[in-house]
Amino acid sequence: MKIVLVAAVALIDRDGRVLLAQRPEGKSLAGLWEFPGGKVEPGESPEDALIRELHEELGIETWSSCLAPLTFASHRYESFHLLMPLYACRKWDGIPVPCEGQNLAWVNATELSNYPMPPADVPLIPILRDWI
Repeated sequence: MKIVLVAAVALIDRDGRVLLAQRPEGKSLAGLWEFPGGKVEPGESPEDALIRELHEELGIETWSSCLAPLTFASHRYESFHLLMPLYACRKWDGIPVPCEGQNLAWVNATELSNYPMPPADVPLIPILRDWI
């Protein structure tokens, strides 16, 4: 089974809220909420992938030194196995805006489970909630 490496980040604002992005129509798992991020391209580190994805998806800039490894997800989907490190980030430049047609929501950690998420993301919620 193919292993797909995806990096994700919990952007945490000054109020302790986490940014979620809703997968747009036309993508797999459309309508579900997830942590920003994306596939790690060949030759990229997960941190480099997040820096690139945050710029492309949200129009913000951050740095490797601001990405703290928090936990990871390992989940088998029907046609691949997802391995997804989750980082926490509290410092970035700019204001996140939806550059790819997705909806965004700043969510209190205690309310994350109220947002339907892909199966791989669900086990990350209690870890993140306890960490914040």
